[in-house]
Amino acid sequence: MSTKFNLVNTDGGARRGHVETAHGTFQTPAFMAVGTAATVKAMSMEMVAATGTEVILGNTYHLMLRPGGDLMEQMGGLHEFSGWRGPILTDSGGFQIMSLSNLTKITEEGAHFTSHIDGGAKHFLTPEESIRIQHQLDSDITMVLDECLKLPAPRDAVQKNVEMVTRWARRSKDAFVDRPGYGIFGIVQGADFKDLRAASAAALTDIGFDGYAIGGLAVGEPQEVMFDILSHTCPLLPADRPRYLMGVGTPLDILGAVERGIDMFDCVMPTRAGRTAQAFTRDGTLNMRNAGHRDDAGPLDSECGCPACMGQPAPCGRVAEPCDTIAGDAGRGPAHASAPLSRAYIHHLVKCDEILGAMLLTQHNLWFYQDLMRGIRESIEQGRFAEFKRKFTERYESHGNI
Repeated sequence: MSTKFNLVNTDGGARRGHVETAHGTFQTPAFMAVGTAATVKAMSMEMVAATGTEVILGNTYHLMLRPGGDLMEQMGGLHEFSGWRGPILTDSGGFQIMSLSNLTKITEEGAHFTSHIDGGAKHFLTPEESIRIQHQLDSDITMVLDECLKLPAPRDAVQKNVEMVTRWARRSKDAFVDRPGYGIFGIVQGADFKDLRAASAAALTDIGFDGYAIGGLAVGEPQEVMFDILSHTCPLLPADRPRYLMGVGTPLDILGAVERGIDMFDCVMPTRAGRTAQAFTRDGTLNMRNAGHRDDAGPLDSECGCPACMGQPAPCGRVAEPCDTIAGDAGRGPAHASAPLSRAYIHHLVKCDEILGAMLLTQHNLWFYQDLMRGIRESIEQGRFAEFKRKFTERYESHGNI
């Protein structure tokens, strides 16, 4: 048995299910926290887990360069190395073929990289090598190596891309070591050409994968184009396998994609925003550098349960008063419950470039995203996803950026 997808309920195009892997089960629709280099930036794995995150993403290209696949295997794989015990999906390096295109040359055999770290070291990433490294990482979900094109792109270039990455997908599947609880996903390409998307989906389905990703979107095209391609492509994919929209996105992107049948997401947006003083809230986004937050005593989001917005109990579980029974007995002084933190305090941290500001905002943003996913899953179970989407969108858009 490989990974197993269980579809529990549907509501229109929206799907509720869960994926079983070698390192546990995660609920879908799911948002995967991005841990490119074996870490979710500004977060400990304990903090990541506290947000409700059940599955994280690592990156083959970056881990190939540092610390290297051989060392990762020696250390017991990415789970042991990073301390994350739950499921891990690893991107194959295909996105870096696009994002580092000035350092990359593509041939039929694979991608020739010049290291972005030192500008000199040469690396050759073939479909087989990408799969081998992901095996060393002990990835629960392995992604085939592909090439992601920037949009817009001419049709002849897109057609050649689809034909080549289909051959790469076959090579990736052939190189994959099938074992209980581990799976491999194919990646549908085709840019904004519906017939090429259909051809890619049909070819990958014929090869046969444990799940199917839709790549090459959210790379410059308008949102309505992305949604149109999803509406066309999702029904072409097997209903009994998870569908993963790569690199997406904003809360409204996620809602629109779930509506069209997507089960899995990843994006750097909540963590990157946390490091750049942005906070996601149910009433829109906040720029915590803005002077308007300087004397605001309220929390980032009064309905959020993260430590910044809600505070945390003392180690002994007593919420309101000092406690001498835990930390005091250990010789570390009295332990106290933490109170909710104000926007004014977080604004102060940001203006002073304190690391704590980035940590609190990153955890808050991931908490917000996981709250959104929890709300989505519950609404699908109850058959009211359309109502949930409408209410969330109206409130989120009513205030804009503050």
